[in-house]
Amino acid sequence: MSVIRAPLRFLEQGFTLLEIMVVVVIIGLLAAIVAPNFIEQIDTAAANRAKSDIRLIETALNLYRLDNFRYPSTNEGLDALVESPGEASAPNWHQHLPRIPIDPWEQPYRYAHPGQHGVVDVFTYGADRQEGGEGVNADIGNWDL
Repeated sequence: MSVIRAPLRFLEQGFTLLEIMVVVVIIGLLAAIVAPNFIEQIDTAAANRAKSDIRLIETALNLYRLDNFRYPSTNEGLDALVESPGEASAPNWHQHLPRIPIDPWEQPYRYAHPGQHGVVDVFTYGADRQEGGEGVNADIGNWDL
């Protein structure tokens, strides 16, 4: 007696449109939950990097002061930490930084001596590149550290 077998077509079937849509919706919901947290972490990391850079610059400025008995003027700027402003301005000049860091938003750090918040101000305007702001757009300066 021979047994007739039914074709195994049910094993060859693909996913239905409804199943694919359910998976896409689930992936979309997961992305909607994870993406804001991930983006917030990127903003936090940028602010932390800016604070670290400002501390580094402030340390270099203090070393410059120890060598030359004064801070660089606002006009000399942070470049005085990388290139000599001249024998008359800095008789004991030494290079204190290999290069001036750029803030996480691709802008140069700002410097003022005398500063509005202290003897020297080293700061960045944040993501919006404008004075003031809140959150990721807030100014970050050595007076806040």
